[in-house]
Amino acid sequence: MTASIQSLMRLAAGMLVASFCAQLAWAGIPIQYWTQPSGVKVYLVQSPGIPMVDVQIDFDAGGRRDPPEQIGLASVTASMASRGVAADGTAPALDENGLSEAWADLGASFAASAGSDRMSFSLRSLTYPDLLPKAVQLAARQLGRPSFPADIWRRERERVAAGLRESGTRPATVAARAFSAAVFGQHPYGFEVTEATLARIEVSDMQRVYTSLITPCRAKVSIVGALARAQADELVALLFARLAAGACTPLAAVAEVEALAAAREIRIPFESAQAHVLIGQPGIRRSDPDFFAITVGNYILGGGGFVSRLSEEVRQKRGLSYSVYSFFSPGLHAGAFTVGLQTRPDQATQAVAVSREVLARFVLDGPTAAELESAKSNLVGGFALQIDSNRKLLGSVANIAWNNLALDYLDTWTQQVQKVTVEDIRNAFARRLQPQSMVTVVVGAAALAN
Repeated sequence: MTASIQSLMRLAAGMLVASFCAQLAWAGIPIQYWTQPSGVKVYLVQSPGIPMVDVQIDFDAGGRRDPPEQIGLASVTASMASRGVAADGTAPALDENGLSEAWADLGASFAASAGSDRMSFSLRSLTYPDLLPKAVQLAARQLGRPSFPADIWRRERERVAAGLRESGTRPATVAARAFSAAVFGQHPYGFEVTEATLARIEVSDMQRVYTSLITPCRAKVSIVGALARAQADELVALLFARLAAGACTPLAAVAEVEALAAAREIRIPFESAQAHVLIGQPGIRRSDPDFFAITVGNYILGGGGFVSRLSEEVRQKRGLSYSVYSFFSPGLHAGAFTVGLQTRPDQATQAVAVSREVLARFVLDGPTAAELESAKSNLVGGFALQIDSNRKLLGSVANIAWNNLALDYLDTWTQQVQKVTVEDIRNAFARRLQPQSMVTVVVGAAALAN
């Protein structure tokens, strides 16, 4: 039975791609929104083409709320939420193996994760009447009755610690950690989990996070699938039936990321074939009004792959790196703006100089009209690929929900891109980036010699 259900899900996923592309040719993507009596905010896109539903539940319980001495608490709490559920009425407790087998029998899945800003739970199931209610009941138990077994946490803590030790042998990780610490300073975005912070985390801390932050009134639920509004409303109510209401007093504000006062260069010797280079600063929040100008501008600067300005100057003209890129990571606070590349250690200084020059010139002058039109064409042409499956569309709807974007955001996305001008980009980059005050990290064998 399980194999046949999984085959149906794979077939349905393939059919969905074709279905979405056809729908996008003639219609928008209407998002229905309402708030349940418990305070849960629900965002629904009906997709009746195939019998499948995808659900994402988001809480303001990400790493930015970790105590400084317990960095990693949100991440391990999310991970441990899948390691077992407590007994519930006549339903017996399930350990991690029993829980995994129960989901496999349903041909469905439920997972949890945590990033810097939010803790997220995701459910995927076929909507057949003999399957969906069982999947929702199991998800409700996992969401509302995680057991957080202490013996499993001791095992997981050692596994995560071993992973941290191993990652410290990779130059890319060393560079990323140094870069993040230098860009964000004392802001939580720059904090890194260590063996010491892991050692201070106990099961009681995970339970405290759950009790205080994972409550219905703090939840935003995004749904894409073959459900009518009444069915979606009932599904959400069932999902939260076992979760305590909790108090919804405002959470403590998290300070904003501070701007960098001056340029800083960090060179770390490391025996590696390639030098790893990162250049950047705090960038923008997702709510920044310059978001579209920044998005289009960064595509031209370094987000467009081999057709970008950085690629042309660093890779094609000078052969200093196979790839070079730039990106913004906007969140509830200003995420990092990053330029990254790998190069031969003896070329690192030249690669850094060229990248800085390209960046400074772009911030000063902006793109050419030809670059702008090409970027718009590529971005608009590729937009459908961002929402051509249930999972991708769910991610977009959850982005709208989490960032309080307009419900017609997806319908107006291409128009917003088309409206961007050369002047918009030049002004936005001039406001948001200061090339003379950026952090530069170089990790490689010749880092100090250069």
